[in-house]
Amino acid sequence: MNPAPSHSELGSSSFVPSHRGEGWWGSSGHTVPSHRFPLCTSVTFSMKGLILALVLALVEGQKQDLEPVFHMGKTYLYSYESIIMHGLPDRSLATAGLRLTSKVEISRVSLSEHLLQIRSPKLEEHNGFWPTDSFTPSSRLSETIAACLSQPFKFEYTEGRVGSIFAPVDCPVLCTNLARGVLNMLQITIKKTQNVYELQEAGIEGMCQTRYVIQDDSTNKRATVSKSKDLTDCQDKAVRNLGMAYVRPCPTCALKARNIKGTVTFTYKIRYDDSGASLTSAMSDQVYQISPFNEPNGAAVVEARQELSLVGTKRPPLSEPTVQLQKQGSLRYHFSGELLQMPIPLLRIKNPDLQLTETLRQLVQNNEKGATKEASAKFLQMIQLFRVATLDQIESLWLQFVNELPYRPWFLSAICAAGATDTFRFLKQTIHDKKLNIWEAAVTLPLAFHFVTPNKKTLEIASSFLTCPEIQKVLMHRMIVYLGYGSMVNKYCAHALLCPSELLQPLHDLASEATSKGDAKDMSLALKAMGNAGEPASIKRILKFLPTFSAAAASLPNRIHVDAVLALRKMARKDPAKVRELTLQVFMDSTLAPNVRMVACVVLFETKPALPTVTALATSLLTEPSLQVASFAYSHMKTLAAGRIPQLHKLSAACNIAIKLLGPRLDRLSYRYSKVIQISDYSFQYQAGAIWRVYLMNSPSTMFPSDIITKVRGYYANTAMDIIEVAFRSQGLTKLIRKQNIPFSEYDTYKTLKELGKSLLGWKELPPEDPLVSAYIKVFGQEIAFVDIDKDAIQQMMMSLTGSSDWQPVVKKVVEEVQRGISGQWTLPVLVGEMRHIVPTIAGLPLELGLCGAVVAQAAADVDVNVSPPVSDNFKPSQLWETKTDIHADIRPKAYFHMIAMMGINTQYLQSGFEYHAEFSANTTMKFDARINMKEKNLKIETLPCHQEVELAAARSEVYAISRNMEEVDSEKKSQIFPKGEIPSISDQESTEGSSKPGSWKQSSMPNVISKGYQQGPEGTHHNNAGRRFYARSFCKKFESLGCSTCLSLKSRNSASLRNTYLHELYEEFEAKIILKPVHTDADIDKIQLEVQAGPKAASKIIGVSSSGSKEEGEAAPYEDIQAKLKKILGIEEVFMAANKTRRRTKRINREYKTEDTGLWAEPRIPHLSSSSSSSAASSADGREPGDHHRKDERRQSGKEHGSSSSSGSSAGSTACSSSSSQEDHSGDRHCSGDREYSNQQANPPVYQLLFKPADEQDTGGEILNISISSSSSSASDEDFSGVMSQPEFLGDRKPPILAAVLRAIYRNKQPTGLQLVLYTDTQPKRWRIQMFGSSITGPSRWKLCADASVINYRKVSGSLKWGKNCQDYQIATQIATGQFAAYPAMQMKLEWLKVPSIIRTTARWFYSFLPGAAYLLGFSQRQQLSPSHQATLVLALTSPRTCDVVFKLPELTIYDTAISLPLPVPSHPGTAISALPSSGWKVFSQATLSLIESLKGHCTAFQNKITTFNGVVFNYSMPVNCYHVLVQDCSPELKFLVMVKRLEESADLTAVNVRIASHEIDMYVSNGLIQLKINGVQAPKDLPYTSNTAASMLIGSEKKGLTLKAPDYGIDKIYYDGQRLEIQVAFWMAGKTCGICGKYDAEIEREYQTPSGYLAKDAVSFGHSWIISEDPCTGACKLQHKLVKSEKPLSFEKAAEKCFSVEPVLRCVKGCSATQTVSVSVGFHCVPADSALSLDGQLRLDQKSEDVVSSVSAHTACSCQQQACPA
Repeated sequence: MNPAPSHSELGSSSFVPSHRGEGWWGSSGHTVPSHRFPLCTSVTFSMKGLILALVLALVEGQKQDLEPVFHMGKTYLYSYESIIMHGLPDRSLATAGLRLTSKVEISRVSLSEHLLQIRSPKLEEHNGFWPTDSFTPSSRLSETIAACLSQPFKFEYTEGRVGSIFAPVDCPVLCTNLARGVLNMLQITIKKTQNVYELQEAGIEGMCQTRYVIQDDSTNKRATVSKSKDLTDCQDKAVRNLGMAYVRPCPTCALKARNIKGTVTFTYKIRYDDSGASLTSAMSDQVYQISPFNEPNGAAVVEARQELSLVGTKRPPLSEPTVQLQKQGSLRYHFSGELLQMPIPLLRIKNPDLQLTETLRQLVQNNEKGATKEASAKFLQMIQLFRVATLDQIESLWLQFVNELPYRPWFLSAICAAGATDTFRFLKQTIHDKKLNIWEAAVTLPLAFHFVTPNKKTLEIASSFLTCPEIQKVLMHRMIVYLGYGSMVNKYCAHALLCPSELLQPLHDLASEATSKGDAKDMSLALKAMGNAGEPASIKRILKFLPTFSAAAASLPNRIHVDAVLALRKMARKDPAKVRELTLQVFMDSTLAPNVRMVACVVLFETKPALPTVTALATSLLTEPSLQVASFAYSHMKTLAAGRIPQLHKLSAACNIAIKLLGPRLDRLSYRYSKVIQISDYSFQYQAGAIWRVYLMNSPSTMFPSDIITKVRGYYANTAMDIIEVAFRSQGLTKLIRKQNIPFSEYDTYKTLKELGKSLLGWKELPPEDPLVSAYIKVFGQEIAFVDIDKDAIQQMMMSLTGSSDWQPVVKKVVEEVQRGISGQWTLPVLVGEMRHIVPTIAGLPLELGLCGAVVAQAAADVDVNVSPPVSDNFKPSQLWETKTDIHADIRPKAYFHMIAMMGINTQYLQSGFEYHAEFSANTTMKFDARINMKEKNLKIETLPCHQEVELAAARSEVYAISRNMEEVDSEKKSQIFPKGEIPSISDQESTEGSSKPGSWKQSSMPNVISKGYQQGPEGTHHNNAGRRFYARSFCKKFESLGCSTCLSLKSRNSASLRNTYLHELYEEFEAKIILKPVHTDADIDKIQLEVQAGPKAASKIIGVSSSGSKEEGEAAPYEDIQAKLKKILGIEEVFMAANKTRRRTKRINREYKTEDTGLWAEPRIPHLSSSSSSSAASSADGREPGDHHRKDERRQSGKEHGSSSSSGSSAGSTACSSSSSQEDHSGDRHCSGDREYSNQQANPPVYQLLFKPADEQDTGGEILNISISSSSSSASDEDFSGVMSQPEFLGDRKPPILAAVLRAIYRNKQPTGLQLVLYTDTQPKRWRIQMFGSSITGPSRWKLCADASVINYRKVSGSLKWGKNCQDYQIATQIATGQFAAYPAMQMKLEWLKVPSIIRTTARWFYSFLPGAAYLLGFSQRQQLSPSHQATLVLALTSPRTCDVVFKLPELTIYDTAISLPLPVPSHPGTAISALPSSGWKVFSQATLSLIESLKGHCTAFQNKITTFNGVVFNYSMPVNCYHVLVQDCSPELKFLVMVKRLEESADLTAVNVRIASHEIDMYVSNGLIQLKINGVQAPKDLPYTSNTAASMLIGSEKKGLTLKAPDYGIDKIYYDGQRLEIQVAFWMAGKTCGICGKYDAEIEREYQTPSGYLAKDAVSFGHSWIISEDPCTGACKLQHKLVKSEKPLSFEKAAEKCFSVEPVLRCVKGCSATQTVSVSVGFHCVPADSALSLDGQLRLDQKSEDVVSSVSAHTACSCQQQACPA
């Protein structure tokens, strides 16, 4: 037989498709052997020869079987090596790694079963710098591994695929996984018909996407098979996450968002012959790239390599194992022992009980010695030990330390953090046996439920907690347990499609029991617990608490409805469609309370609805009757539309489209309406972001939000997590701020309103609203606690404390407890978190990213309190103002935080990788004596000076490459990341410390004097500056008078020079410390004393201190003598003499224009860049500013600009033309300040050129800013501003000081030194002033401090601060003024300085260098425009209720922006355009406060035929004559007042008013052109005001041309009546509690026309008629009454006759009277068949019937009556 031709002879290397195990010949299932046959070359055209040739050609195309085959009777010998290395891409840094070498023997024992024997394993560790430091053998650990690998493993192997694996029963999982690492190299899947293909292949990592490439060298009978896996694309990945139950992954996010990426490649060398294929070598290479900050260059790398090489074969085969083998699964990695090992230094566990005892003792000893770091490390070791301890061992240890108080907190906290089954069972038994007090249980229970590992056993224990009697007794414990149980169920069922019903049954039972008992608190607890569980199986139970789905739920409290909706939130994660459907129904249900619907809106959007749902919701808002709900939903959609979070981009896009369907009406709503505020940011570069969202939900009965929910959610890579959520709800809190104990129900008005309600058809008083405050807190999406505080709860609390519900015993008991003092030590250690991500490596060892942290909070206190006179039996709280209190305190709080992060191999046998340690400590001591004399208004505090160095706070971080193993725990290998030599820099450009290369925008925006000054680097120690290798600096400030100094020490050593990434910054060694050190002085300080004296003795205290303890302090002296002495002591005369000299010198210098610039940021000897105050300057910036904000300015300009695009600094107020000689005009044109034509052409100049006009200026000058540079002020208002700094007025000439304070150091053999401070105030009408003077208590010192602040006419606040020699060395002044900016109301804040210390200049330069860049990033525009060199100005202008303009001017830079959106609308007076507000009358400080207060109050006006309601709705309504209308009344259950009004016959403009308050009936009317007043039917005296003598006061007085009535305790702030105009102003706490023509004062303007029955009238006339009070036609003047009417127009539906009746009564004349005037009104009708029995006889109202048609009918407004038959 001739040899087979090569592929080239056959042409193309095409292969015939063939299925594995299926031949082309016959159906036996055997594959035709792939022998190579020659092509038929004989020229024969017989059919037989042709068929034979084709068949042989097809067989020729088949590929040789390349699956490795191990023949029976042979043992295949391989050498095996695996290496795992951890490091950064920069090879110059330290690395850690492992190397395992061994001999591998494989034998085939049956058709599919094989044996694997690993011999002579040798483990080596690498720690240090490669290749300088090589691998070092770990002989003892190698022996341990060899022992567990001594027996062979059995595995199934068929056609290149590994099946089940069998291992000895006692073989550790680690060794089995090492065997899996070897067998993983044998896994190969060959497709005979393809050379390149992809498939899902099983491996040690799980089932992952694998790509094969086969290269077949048939000539040499060799093949190379390469395969690669993408470890991020696995269907069933072997991964274990611990401590991340609350982190929600995003399955739809892009793969690039993942911060852990991995791949693995395999290369097989195969030799084949007729007997089959054999594996000669296999190599694999696995790489994991871990980028915590998603930086391409900032990634740590873990690389694993394997090599398996055939050495030879031998006979006989391996012998069968002598021990029993157990099936251990497949190739997929098994997690076991590594889960127990925390990411902390390796701990060898031999005897847990003895180790626990020793560790606990060492822990407490370290803590008592102050070694908190060592104590924290021992605490983490205790947690590790408790996880392997048995219940008996734990109980034994507890009995040993139960009575030793220092050990209990450590023991209990470690028990909670262990989270094991036995520790959880022990805690339950301990509480059941009453071994923990109430507070210990309250702390341990939430921690235990949080850390416990949920499984069937722990869930059984948790359910027994629910029925524990000791838990049931304490409401707080019961709440914690139920909420914790719900969280456990959530974690257990997180990845299960169906949660076992028995787990949810206890929660369902609680809900059913609470419903049957009507217990609202248990209903709330059950709903919150089901919400924590988050299982859709509970939805049916929850719906029973919502009126939309259960009619019985309508009677439940509103807060139960809210809790029911919120309980659906977590269920949306498993069944979003169902929750979306339910919440949409709740939102659409207009019968529910607004806050319930708003909460439903929140939950609905958390289900991430698609565009159709969002659009449907937006469309419903167009007809939404509740503006509160509409405003909330619109605001929520608007914040979502503006979001940048990638996980929400679909929802953001849907909301962006939906809000375009809504008009701007909802966007202009004020703060009265519910809103959603959101602050969010997301970095696409680092794939991280966060959202802070606040839900503000107003109710109709409150002016402020009744429900506030705020939450923070974080996004990282492709995950999201709710970090914290806090909610606060309030109800009826306005009762707490009102005068209490007023007997409203005993007054006549209460009875009158009760009777009146019968005549107003359908009227009902509002349900009672008891004060209630509730709150809850959620951490990581789990509710951990909530509280409901109502009146009963407060009384129960007081009863439990004192046995009385009165406040007085409570105060007495508190005083008694304080007097007993406090003494003790408290320790609270807590494991704050443990997060671990574990994946297998190809070598069979686990790669872990782990993090854990512990906090230790401690406090030791010894406080003695002595109160005199002591508390007596008849104690009253007022006696406290007559007491003297002595306090001796020694308080030592301490806190320590320690975090360990690890990347590498972490098992109970060995550790290798990187370990990051970060710690923070805070330690302080407060030891003082205090004396408080309440009667004398004196406070004295004494403390000791610094005697030793104390570390107040410290933060440290460091990273090591570590190698540890179980057999050599005490000899760990640890290397610092940085080598001892220099770190080479890979950057071509070297950077210097303190200087960088900013972008062009930053340089162009930075003033010259700033850039010059800032380029001076800071002082300090810098080694290897080019690489920023090492940095150390210390800042100290001495306080010699106090005997101490404070130092800040900074040290760092990092690798940021190699790659400028956050990861390299994180790898730095960093230390920062704040240290308090003693300062050695000439004389020893005995103590430091602070004394504060208030009241009339303040001056005497300063005089007494100055007199060195003479008796003059206590002697009485004339006020003039005290004033003179005090003035002399403070050196006031010298201060004002120096101020006058400075003032005269400044004026002279200003006249000569030779002032030198000594400003805050100016460099010395720089000429002053100014001429006169009228000089004009041009902008020095050409071109466009960064960003697109110049477009806003262009839209503001209506005229055509002259010159270049940069603005010219022209003046519109001067008549002369002048320029500065030291300045260039870059605009290209020069304009005189008197050029009116040019000024007029600029109708809308750029915002940075507008001039702010203070409110007290009356002139109407030009709007263009006259840009001038001057050390003095540049306008008339600036002169007043500068005058504040030097105005020589001393309040002490007219007023005594109100406060004196002395801080002094008392020496043993020297006069005291220190500071003294005196405070003066003056509160004149329209002017309020405060002055403060400080000086040294030593006589010759001339150092002074002077502060002055004043409020002028409530429109301007000015202040100054001066210090130094006679207060003249340094000066800073500030001013806040109100006025106009263009046509808009504005506020200006101005800062002016003459000279400041160098430290402030340095800080300002640093701030100034970052300002341009920060402004650019925030979207502000910039302009290099010269402004006064000693001045910074900020102007805020309100251009609309939702937008403002901002202009921030610095000496050489102006930052501005226009139309900045405000988070909430700023309220303005209704009907007044903001631009129309007069500047002279817009007093910000009076009107900002008063306007806010006034806007909270309700205003209703009735004038002629125009009525303005409390909600600002204006309508025209002509009142029928002589018929009283309910203008406003109290509709709350208190029924406090009633105001009625009627139109008089004499004139259409005159009205009469009747007011009912308490037992008073007040009539105000016009008679003979004069206003008359009657009280209870008696003409009131003319000598007003009139005051009532009831429990709640009422005042009637005169104002302008009318009368006023004020009764604030009743809710009426003011009623004004002048015969024609009636104005009513009610208190803000009456919101939502009024009714009548003035409305409900609930901001629901869409529902303003509500009749007494709550029906919404069709028009204003019907609305007004509904509030007419019907009278007896025989005795009353009103002859109108309400009657149902029948439609006068015959109607027919579907050709059937109908009769229709009005659903609401219409105004008709009484019987016997005929209408003389009518008006058309729109009324709704209810229609019935013509033969229906329904009639109007006896029917008062049909408002319960459906409204079928709306029609117009005539309502009577005036009647003519005949003689009526009336009873005598």
